[in-house]
Amino acid sequence: MEIAVSDTTAPTRTQPSPLAEIARTGFLDRYTAGTRRLYELDLRLFFAWCAEQQLDPLDARRPHLEAFGRHLTIERGNSPRSACRRLQTIRSFYRLAVVDELIDRDPTMLMRMPRWHVDRSTIAYLTPAQVGQLLHAAETMSPAHHALIALMAMLGLRVSEACAVQIEDLTEDTLGYVVLTATRKGGKTSRMPIPVPLLRILRRAIGDRTTGPVILTRTGRQQNRRGAYDWFKRAATRAGLPDNVHPHTLRHAAISALVNAGVPMHEAQEFADHSDIRTTAHYYHRPLTLDQHGAHVTARLFAAAA
Repeated sequence: MEIAVSDTTAPTRTQPSPLAEIARTGFLDRYTAGTRRLYELDLRLFFAWCAEQQLDPLDARRPHLEAFGRHLTIERGNSPRSACRRLQTIRSFYRLAVVDELIDRDPTMLMRMPRWHVDRSTIAYLTPAQVGQLLHAAETMSPAHHALIALMAMLGLRVSEACAVQIEDLTEDTLGYVVLTATRKGGKTSRMPIPVPLLRILRRAIGDRTTGPVILTRTGRQQNRRGAYDWFKRAATRAGLPDNVHPHTLRHAAISALVNAGVPMHEAQEFADHSDIRTTAHYYHRPLTLDQHGAHVTARLFAAAA
């Protein structure tokens, strides 16, 4: 089967069919907020590439998709990991199109994905002591700064989830626990206990208020993702942390602290609100020294048996 890929300088472009637009809209409507924006960009890039190839997206076959993958890495300069993530979005799009009977077969079957390797040494990681330094630095800035960092560090909330916490989301259960009903990624909700150290921090940020956002800016508005990122970076600088840390680093730190403390991975998965335990495992960092290397154990066992 020959796949003709037109010259990208050609002026002619084929617009996606109405059915392809229905498929795109139906797929994106399953997601909200940041996830939707991310997937919308992935599909926009793919649909634009299809238009340049004079190809309707619903007519694409596996070789087309592999050519799009090469376009991402070679022409757009995406890293293999980024290209792989975009192709995963395309795969989900076609799988839904099959379920919706918009196409007869899934063109992503046996699709070759870009190979990539995670260099874990490049992933930002914070030790419990460093998180403590960050909390102290945030406390010196304002109660709101302190509460934002504490929600992300102690509950593992994503930055947008922490910003969205309302005073009304905090209730007391029959056992006396203060419980947060958090709105999670994808619009899900989960109930989380508020430990006493965190409760004290939140009460200082809330003050005498009884309604509204827990995290307020100086102008009295609910903090947003961009502003929270700026708050985090300033606190991190004040705490003397590495330049490559970011708000999501606190989720890595929280999950790693749990597992290193002996909490089973499946419980850490529930804490992190991950649908796949492999994602939780990816977040886990165990700082190994040469003294802890497994080679010492195997050598001792096998030498004793020799």
